[in-house]
Amino acid sequence: MSETSISDDPAKSGYGRPPRATQFQKGRSGNPRGRPRGKHSTIPYDSVLGQMVTIREDGRERRVTAAEAFLLQLTQKGLAGDSAAARASLAAIEEARANRPNESQIFISRIFLVGMGIGCILRDLGMAVKSNRHSEEKARWWLKPWIVELALARLGDRRLTPGEQREVWNATRNPEKVAWPEWWTERG
Repeated sequence: MSETSISDDPAKSGYGRPPRATQFQKGRSGNPRGRPRGKHSTIPYDSVLGQMVTIREDGRERRVTAAEAFLLQLTQKGLAGDSAAARASLAAIEEARANRPNESQIFISRIFLVGMGIGCILRDLGMAVKSNRHSEEKARWWLKPWIVELALARLGDRRLTPGEQREVWNATRNPEKVAWPEWWTERG
């Protein structure tokens, strides 16, 4: 019996031995049209990072792009002390600055980070108190007196300008309770 007659015999064909008539022909592709040109040649960053996702900030939900959520998460981790996340966040900011359009195309937008960032860290550590926390426009962080005293002690011989002194005074919750240094001149 020849090999052709064995593979053409339906009893001899089966799993792993397709009939000769249905086998791929030598020198001819099994997928003659092939994958279309340009299909999956690059990673679909825009479609993935452009998707809208829901994030929760301070008990409220809002929708942002996946890219924005990713950068917010990196920034939050960086502020919490994760140095790798901080480096990645700074690299992304620098890349965005380098790719920034010329001055005539720049637009300004205001972004409110509620429930994230340095304010929450200050609150959790007992370093600051937030007033008017239910109003985004009127909300304000007040530094507690003890953290102001520690920060001033870290200055060493360096002294703040009168403008900087006023800024610290106005950001302190109870400035009358702070043991101000002898060189301090501004009150309010």
